[in-house]
Amino acid sequence: MLERAILLMRHGIRAPLPGEIPDETRTGAPWPRWTVADSQVTPHGAKALEIAAQADRRLLSQRGLLSASGCLPAGEVTIWTSSSARTIASGEAYAQGFAPTCMLPVRHRAIGEVDPIFEPLRAKVTRFDARAATVAIDRETGGMTALVRRHRSAIALLDRVLACRPRGAGCVGGGPPQVMPTAEGSEIQLSGPIRSTSGVAQVLLLQYVEGMPLAEVGWGRADEATLRRIGALHAALFAVFTHPPYMASHQAALLGRHALAFLSDPHSPRLSILVGHDTNVTALAAALRVDLKAPGYATNDVPPGGALLLERLRDVGSGRSYVRMSYRTQSPATLRRLGAAITITPLHIPGCGGPLCEADRFARLLQSRLAPLAGK
Repeated sequence: MLERAILLMRHGIRAPLPGEIPDETRTGAPWPRWTVADSQVTPHGAKALEIAAQADRRLLSQRGLLSASGCLPAGEVTIWTSSSARTIASGEAYAQGFAPTCMLPVRHRAIGEVDPIFEPLRAKVTRFDARAATVAIDRETGGMTALVRRHRSAIALLDRVLACRPRGAGCVGGGPPQVMPTAEGSEIQLSGPIRSTSGVAQVLLLQYVEGMPLAEVGWGRADEATLRRIGALHAALFAVFTHPPYMASHQAALLGRHALAFLSDPHSPRLSILVGHDTNVTALAAALRVDLKAPGYATNDVPPGGALLLERLRDVGSGRSYVRMSYRTQSPATLRRLGAAITITPLHIPGCGGPLCEADRFARLLQSRLAPLAGK
């Protein structure tokens, strides 16, 4: 029997972020224009989230968690978003799709205020050591030069899509690859080809899922297969910022504790929806030592609206409780055409022995991989 669930979701399709395409990026033709301001969720993106919410409600009603339609009892479903405009808009679109006309509340901190659940490093919720982090990242990746070398074919493919002139020097700059502490020492910063190409690769995917004419998606040179291959450059960001165990332990420190508290509390709402960023989704997955794979995307490249679903189930015969984890996505083509299909990919957590993880074991595994909170 499904008792409660938590859905951790990336925001919806948006326009490029300021600086996401580095200023020195060269192309053979101008970039296409977006219909909304930088970083804002598009109307197409909002509609895609509404459709995903409808599919999620059908899924959870089929699993016995919620009613299939109509307004839900107060407090049965909660939505909390990070404090950026795009996540707030995403939460509102999702609420509209999940329970139309019901005014399901979407809660968040004031726009721009740091929310420690979603931005633990900025909030300094742990004793994060940026120097120790760089050592751990280099150990996990083999170093930034090696990371770039592993992705050189994707970088070359991105150059072919950008078609800059003259050829041969690389269309996206970036300087020498290195990861190092920020000036104040509280976070890390990445420079080099992965940092500079990752955002460009993401913007090309966003063009496609936004439904731009194919002639404008990578100037007609970026089909789905190409986008998946260069999507590895965007995913490579998380090989630095969230995937190494040290980074995952700090990036998921508060988020993981929130999930554990929610799943273990019998008085929790039936469903908690958290709307954040790809860093949040990849950090929690990394803390549990799982990679995120879905049709149409590079491994660990979380698409707009992509989500982790954690469910607590109870065996009515034995009374034992379990946690089930899955990855809910929509394919690039589905997002592009505003289709209703969702993909549910079961995630097997190492140390659990199968798709169902005994609840106490799950709690011990996750808790052991979360950095201590500052002041504890």
